[in-house]
Amino acid sequence: MRRHHSLQPPLITTAPESNDDEYDRRRKRYAIMMALRALCVIGAAVTYRVSMILALAFVAAGLVLPWCAVLIANDRPPKKRQRHTAYPSGSGERALPAGSDERVVDGGDLSR
Repeated sequence: MRRHHSLQPPLITTAPESNDDEYDRRRKRYAIMMALRALCVIGAAVTYRVSMILALAFVAAGLVLPWCAVLIANDRPPKKRQRHTAYPSGSGERALPAGSDERVVDGGDLSR
């Protein structure tokens, strides 16, 4: 199996997010959504005497939030397409410019 090696190294700013940072970010989102669910349950318990409709809205949110939290916590961000245009290539010419005369040094006759 052949691997494609780029001539230029990737920039650190284009490197993907580490798995640990991504996991921590997803775990934080899950914890926030579950805290919102707890607030919805408490809100439903407090408001059921004032407004049954508001209490039912809190209950519905409390039922939907765990499902959303699990989906969001288990979803990874899409992989980014890698670009190899991080460094300017200049003129694109990597060879030395040709000399002005037609001499060729081949190890043979150097007396010219």
